[in-house]
Amino acid sequence: MERERRLAGADAMRAAACLLVLIHHLVLRIDIKQVDPGEQSAFVIARFGNFGVAIFFVLSGYLLARPFWRALDERRPLPDVKTYATRRAARILPGYWVALTAGFVLSLTLFGHPPTAELAMRYLAGFLLMSQWHWRTFFPVEGNGPLWSIPFEATCYILLPLCMLALHHFSRPLPRFATRLLWLGTIATALVLQWLVVNAFQPDDVQRGWQFGMAGGAKEWMPRYNPIGFFAIFALGIFASGVETILPERKVVFFDILACLAIAGSAAALVSAADGPWEAYGWLGVPHSFPLFPIAIAAALVSLAHALWLGNFLDNRALRFTAKISFGIYIWQDPVISALKVLFPSAFGPIGDNLLYGWLLWSLLAAALVLVVGSLSYIFIERPVLLRADAVPR
Repeated sequence: MERERRLAGADAMRAAACLLVLIHHLVLRIDIKQVDPGEQSAFVIARFGNFGVAIFFVLSGYLLARPFWRALDERRPLPDVKTYATRRAARILPGYWVALTAGFVLSLTLFGHPPTAELAMRYLAGFLLMSQWHWRTFFPVEGNGPLWSIPFEATCYILLPLCMLALHHFSRPLPRFATRLLWLGTIATALVLQWLVVNAFQPDDVQRGWQFGMAGGAKEWMPRYNPIGFFAIFALGIFASGVETILPERKVVFFDILACLAIAGSAAALVSAADGPWEAYGWLGVPHSFPLFPIAIAAALVSLAHALWLGNFLDNRALRFTAKISFGIYIWQDPVISALKVLFPSAFGPIGDNLLYGWLLWSLLAAALVLVVGSLSYIFIERPVLLRADAVPR
């Protein structure tokens, strides 16, 4: 695939996504009802850091679709699928497989789950990136819950070139603007399929709910959580990429203003979700306040890429480094936090009589450990494979 220029603001958005998810998992370690009433609202809002998952999906669609849109607009063949698949596999599989295996081992050892055929089946389904299709395998391992989203994203990676191939076939005589409108039909199709899935594949209510552990939680989430619904989020990022590629490359202050409004809109969508369930189901049961929150993120990405100063300002050295190790932060945060809780039962609890102080100190320690482990994951597991993939002739 052709090398693309760095899009301003993308690194900052990636860093924000992984940090939001980290905050979400840290907040899950405190009983919000025990927090002083004046501080509870901040914790309730922070719990919605799970919206970072939606940011990841929008951002992935936005970045990966750019070469496809360029090829479509220039009437060139679409990017080589083999190169595309190799780079995607190199980006996610090494770190994911190591974290998955570590989570499986931890679940049987430190976390004390008895070895069963079902645990082995879940691990195998996750290893093969097939765990996303049934509630029994939704969480591939007990020791690393966030890994559920990786097979979901892998599904989106497959659907992107397939949908672009169809668009390439049917839109050859059309102008660039019309091809973007056609892509809206792809999003509409995904939503129709989401409606069908939600109405046709409801699981029974036996042991359904988070009180029954991860399996019960997965049964509660599905079928509203499914790869087709998340592809609708991903596809909004693809649409944003299509819009970005037809805009003039000149940067103007107007887009700084638009970016500020979009970021404020995404924050407002997150905060407004605080009154409901933390999945924040939107249209047709798609999570994370769909479509308002993903649209705001998509608008922010397009605007930051053409902003005069805000995009580059946000892509500072600290956030760019965080973005670089963001995948490691995401895939290792849960086992690190869970291991701390098992090894130190009082972790995230009060120090003296001060619950907030104790939670904050343990959270800072956990965050520091996650950053270290995420950095090591990038340096020793992810980067070597990425460098080899970059060396493959295109």
